[in-house]
Amino acid sequence: MDPDAARTARESLDLAFHMSNVLDTGLDRHTLSVLIALCDLGLNPEALAAVVKELRTSRELQTSSSPPTSTAPSSLS
Repeated sequence: MDPDAARTARESLDLAFHMSNVLDTGLDRHTLSVLIALCDLGLNPEALAAVVKELRTSRELQTSSSPPTSTAPSSLS
């Protein structure tokens, strides 16, 4: 990738990440980059958004329903 294209891509990602933060999406820079790349490959953005929402919902359900794990060291005597 030539330097101008790399700079433009970086600036575009920076802008998208800033907008993502303003909208409080909770997406990190890497995830946002992957989602943009998938859109560039022709995937439907609305379908991607639905997948992200579904994954978040699943993760939240797993987190809230899983039993707490103990961080205390076990002693075997």
